[in-house]
Amino acid sequence: MATAPPAGYTPTDLSTPTRSRERAAYDRETVHAILDEGYVCHLGFVRDGAPVVLPTLYARSGERLYVHGSTGSRPLRGAADDGLAVCLTVTHVDGLVLAKSAFHHSINYRSVVVHGTAYQVLDADERAAALDAIVDHAIPGRSADSRRPNAKELAATAVIRLDLEEVSAKLRAGGPNEEPEDLELPHWSGVVPVVTSYGTPERAEIPGQDLPLPGYLPPAPRRR
Repeated sequence: MATAPPAGYTPTDLSTPTRSRERAAYDRETVHAILDEGYVCHLGFVRDGAPVVLPTLYARSGERLYVHGSTGSRPLRGAADDGLAVCLTVTHVDGLVLAKSAFHHSINYRSVVVHGTAYQVLDADERAAALDAIVDHAIPGRSADSRRPNAKELAATAVIRLDLEEVSAKLRAGGPNEEPEDLELPHWSGVVPVVTSYGTPERAEIPGQDLPLPGYLPPAPRRR
């Protein structure tokens, strides 16, 4: 019988923040929730001695992330050999924190940072499942309601996997931190909430087609 993974990730030098360590979290529930709420990550790696950071789509499957890329990317092609050292980040901004002092302005946020070695997915079945997961992570149910990729499209698409091992979350919530001597200053302070929402779907203008809105799409604006 398989052994259940431990409740939390083990902190390392890379996954331990140098500032505000009290905001760090290593439990799987927090990390997974932050990853599952987003679908765009930033993937960092070194190319020809220089840092590169790419925004791209991803999906989580258990203790593994699948990341979408292009087979034309030389570093991602290298992930098929010995793997590619990466740092992947996901961030949600929940509010703008305005303090009476400019120094104490901040944001409320939830973020995850993953360090590790990414490998290109070469197995056809795993890659197909990963691509479906990436599509459905953005719009649940969409992969079954679209044409399957053909051979040419698959040849142009790379998928890399990154195991969740060296991981940390970092979060801030609440109002501004004010200096006692600033409390009487005549400047507004507080939090401006930031939310992500779906807008009303806009049908593509295709002659002769007037298809109904799929049930998995919201008919009106809805918070994600």
